Amino acid sequence: MRAEVRLRVPNMKVRALDANGYPIDHSSMRFRKIIELSGFPRVGDSLDLTTRAARTLRANVVHVDLDEPRSLFILSCQYAEKSISPDDYAALASDPDWTLKHLLE
Repeated sequence: MRAEVRLRVPNMKVRALDANGYPIDHSSMRFRKIIELSGFPRVGDSLDLTTRAARTLRANVVHVDLDEPRSLFILSCQYAEKSISPDDYAALASDPDWTLKHLLE
């Protein structure tokens, strides 16, 4: 089953900066990636998400939608920990499989 993960990560104390040098507010931004799943995830399930830097990030599914025109499920997920380490954030931000987009895009 094909799905798009939309991962919300917490803001860090020292926030990441955008291309213009402004701090990124992650409450309105999501990391996105298309993944293949063997089964249908339900709200409350945990997912292990990977990066090319061999980091595994745990996330909790908070909402599931179907995007019929694209023929895939949209999984809104929350990073499972209260805070994200700089190494985990760097692995997401530098991974070409993950893209950071505004929540409403």
